[in-house]
Amino acid sequence: MFTGIIEELGRVRSVEKRGDDARIVINARIVTEGSRDGDSIAVNGVCLTALEVKRDAFSANVSKETLLRSTLGNLKADAAVNLERAVTPATRLGGHIVQGHVDARGKFLGSEDHGESWTFSFAYPKEIARYLVFKGSVAVEGISLTIANLTDDYFEIAVIPKTFEVTNFSQLAPGDEVNLEADVIAKYVERILTADSALKHRGATSEP
Repeated sequence: MFTGIIEELGRVRSVEKRGDDARIVINARIVTEGSRDGDSIAVNGVCLTALEVKRDAFSANVSKETLLRSTLGNLKADAAVNLERAVTPATRLGGHIVQGHVDARGKFLGSEDHGESWTFSFAYPKEIARYLVFKGSVAVEGISLTIANLTDDYFEIAVIPKTFEVTNFSQLAPGDEVNLEADVIAKYVERILTADSALKHRGATSEP
């Protein structure tokens, strides 16, 4: 589990295709501190298992499913990536609960500079529309953000200088794909309500 508060902006050292899968090596110095082989590190919001952890880098295997669902398959050498270690019992939950399980890909539409902040706009696919709410939480590229405006096709978020400086948001160009993860609480609530409704429906239609 993660909080969506990015610890470090890493750099991709290499990407090696292995059949339908891939292996990536990422240069990093903060998230490798205290990390061991097998620990979880979120890369652009995707939970990966760190391997060959060294002082200045770590490796990770990326499965076919992850490559298809996320944007990790688009990564190339020297690409900037948002990094966060998994939470511990003593970690401050500064963002919201982020699993590192990407729900869909979105698209960066553009930004508006307000001088001391920016408004970023992201298009999202219809399958996650029901999980997005005004002033609710969403993870974009692994960053915990609050939806400041919501339409049927896109949402907007406010970006402060700190977020702009320490994440890969400063390098996004219109049309770039981004990883989206909806609030897990919304998904559990939906499941509970739909399951309860289905049980009641079966009960009402069953014969004595």
